[in-house]
Amino acid sequence: MNMMHISKKYIVDGQGNPKEVIIPYEEFQEIEELLGLDLDERAMNDLRKARADREAGSKDEYSDLNSV
Repeated sequence: MNMMHISKKYIVDGQGNPKEVIIPYEEFQEIEELLGLDLDERAMNDLRKARADREAGSKDEYSDLNSV
């Protein structure tokens, strides 16, 4: 398993307590992608429909990976 390393800089208050973190933009984009936060509304709707179809046992909407 490949662990992701996040380069970070901490912003602290006057007592030295961490309050915020700064990370490089490229790492932020990678985190967004890994979490699916970069998906638009159409993609999210497609995923919701796929989940509903899967839960209903409908396989008509799926394609074999070899055909993609």
